Amino acid sequence: MQLAFFFGTILAVNFSPRGFAQPAQEQAVLAPIHAMFDGMAKRDAAAIKAPTLPGGTMVLMRDGKPTQMTFEAFAERVGKPSPKQIEERIHDPLVKIDNDLAVVWAPFDFLVDGKVDHCGTDLFNMVRVDGKWTIASVADTGTATCSAK
Repeated sequence: MQLAFFFGTILAVNFSPRGFAQPAQEQAVLAPIHAMFDGMAKRDAAAIKAPTLPGGTMVLMRDGKPTQMTFEAFAERVGKPSPKQIEERIHDPLVKIDNDLAVVWAPFDFLVDGKVDHCGTDLFNMVRVDGKWTIASVADTGTATCSAK
């Protein structure tokens, strides 16, 4: 009888709705980030801006110096046609959610023509507006000194 209670408790804890909800919530938070990255890869300014909060900003830290710009300015800059192919990839994102606010902290690699150009850490502040997650702000570090992957 005690063994049945033990296994029942384990099943209840491991298969509770809350246990399944978190990964789906995290995927929902990450979706606009991946949409922005897809827009960047296509060099599509409208697609880059689409998952962002109007008026939102980015802070890019390079060599200890911040460069700040609006999402609109970033989209115009990255959305210009170029023969170079770009791709940003995040790894092992840490997602924290509280109601309509979330943060994503993730190491990233930025590739140009398939080779790592720079790497660092991305920090996304996310807000849920009308049930949809949106990127409110981004900050990142960037260095050309990246370990081989």
